[in-house]
Amino acid sequence: DPDPTPRARANRRVPAARAFEWYGEALRLFKRRPLPFVALAIVVIAAEFALGVIPLVGRPLANIVVPILACGLLYASLAADRGDRPRATHLVAAFAAPVASLGAVILASLVVFLAEWAIGWQFAGVDLLATDGDQALSPADVLLIYAAGVAVSLPLTFVPIIALFEGAGVADSFAASVAAFRRNVGAFLLYGGLSLALLGLALVTMGIILPVVLPLWAASSYVAWKDIVGATAHAAGSVTP
Repeated sequence: DPDPTPRARANRRVPAARAFEWYGEALRLFKRRPLPFVALAIVVIAAEFALGVIPLVGRPLANIVVPILACGLLYASLAADRGDRPRATHLVAAFAAPVASLGAVILASLVVFLAEWAIGWQFAGVDLLATDGDQALSPADVLLIYAAGVAVSLPLTFVPIIALFEGAGVADSFAASVAAFRRNVGAFLLYGGLSLALLGLALVTMGIILPVVLPLWAASSYVAWKDIVGATAHAAGSVTP
């Protein structure tokens, strides 16, 4: 029989404490090839800053290009899990995915950004689409905005992975990710709390450890996806780099 589509798949239910294991395994993947992971993350961060300073079109363009580049960290996580090393080509691997899969990645990112934009506008009086918007943000504002982003992103955690590694389109990747979240709300809430804790460390260190935090975020979501859907490293990825 053919494998069920992501939308119809029966996801595993795992204990909430499994979120600690997701990050533990993510750290092990990162430690296998730390320098390549950091190098990829630095490129993603640099792209965010470079596009963000372009007047008018910079921020909207960053919201499209940077999430696709950041998917390179997912491909890098898959490579590390297979005993390979993260490569520069992983940064552009997602651009070769089907249009429907790219659309899912972009739409999920836009949903999260819109939530962050709304919180920033409502509570901090900052327009995140403005080129100088981040300069007016206090650390508390940043934490509040990203807390909203994390909360909204939790049901969409698997969208990029399902879209890219399983070749799913918008409807299937969103439906499958939300279904996985609904079956494991406790684990995802703890996972979100741990992700916010890492963000807090990044803020305390003035962003110095962000090139480590980004790979851990990506790798942990990859590990969580494998855990909940029952995938293996060598079976993962109907669309591989």
